[in-house]
Amino acid sequence: MASVRSLVVKLGTQLLADSQRRLDSAFLAEMAEQIATLRQRGISPTIVSSGAIGAGLAELKLTERPTDLAQLQAVAAVGQRRLMDAWANAFDSHGIPVAQILLTREDIDNRARFLNLRNTISAIHELGAVPIINENDTVSTDEIVRITFGDNDILAATVAHALGADLLVLLTVVDGLLDASGHPVRLVSNVQHVQELVRHEKSALGRGGMDSKLVAAQMVTESGQAMIVANGREAGILISILDYKLVGTLFMPSAKRRLGRSRWIGAARPVGAVVVDDGAAIAVAHRNKSLLPAGIVKVEGSFDRGDLIAIKSMDGRTIARGLSNYSSGGIDQICGKKTGQVREMLGDAAYDEVVHRDNLVVE
Repeated sequence: MASVRSLVVKLGTQLLADSQRRLDSAFLAEMAEQIATLRQRGISPTIVSSGAIGAGLAELKLTERPTDLAQLQAVAAVGQRRLMDAWANAFDSHGIPVAQILLTREDIDNRARFLNLRNTISAIHELGAVPIINENDTVSTDEIVRITFGDNDILAATVAHALGADLLVLLTVVDGLLDASGHPVRLVSNVQHVQELVRHEKSALGRGGMDSKLVAAQMVTESGQAMIVANGREAGILISILDYKLVGTLFMPSAKRRLGRSRWIGAARPVGAVVVDDGAAIAVAHRNKSLLPAGIVKVEGSFDRGDLIAIKSMDGRTIARGLSNYSSGGIDQICGKKTGQVREMLGDAAYDEVVHRDNLVVE
């Protein structure tokens, strides 16, 4: 915690709502005060805020969340303005402006837009404002219903990827991940070891749950970043976290931190896939080897050279992802063939590797 200089803080819909399911202005004001204190310490917080649909429901006096996509988008459009007004009012007493950023999945999948997101957020901090990010529910075509991001837990993890943030804090209404007895687990060194503790219930307003938080934890810890799940209603929770107090659940980062292009590869969605044999799976996943044509069994989907693809084992598990040196049609021609055979077929156009290890991230 002593080394944290940038963090992403995510607040869920249930956390932001009062007992009447309206935006809790007093809570937002208390959170803004904590953010202002962290900024005085030289820390740059970026907020990922849920609540647009919840705020829209209250504004439109609707008692239930619509299931129709167009109505959900309309509710989000009404609520997003109310949500930003509430955040602006909360920070106003500290003289801190706020900046709204609305993202869709395409902003992450496109590398140029991914890099521009990072640059924009950095510029917002340099200008003395606080970035407040939400998914752009108003223009998304399927995220609200089938939830392409997963929910804002996954969005927050993706933003942490883009920024290379030191810490991701997911604030909820419970004191972290709870064990079978209902007591908080304070330290998790391996996300896979706590999967059985997940309870799959979700709130009426929100879309996430502890399962999505573990997915977020897997994403950020594999990139060498830490994550904490904590109770946002605990007084001064962000200050307590940065003051090393024993609160919430800390997910420990891996020893190796992903940098540059690898962060984007870990965050973006593959556009296709290749299935590899057992030998290639071991070489890629455990021996840090490039993927060669000889180990590929089949191609899934259509993609171009330079696209991000998934690498799957024979049982269908995604073991890695990386940038392909060949199109899907090109791989179809050379899969299963040895390097010498590929060179004979393609001449100067041949690449020895389908995915080079420098452009590959193991899951």
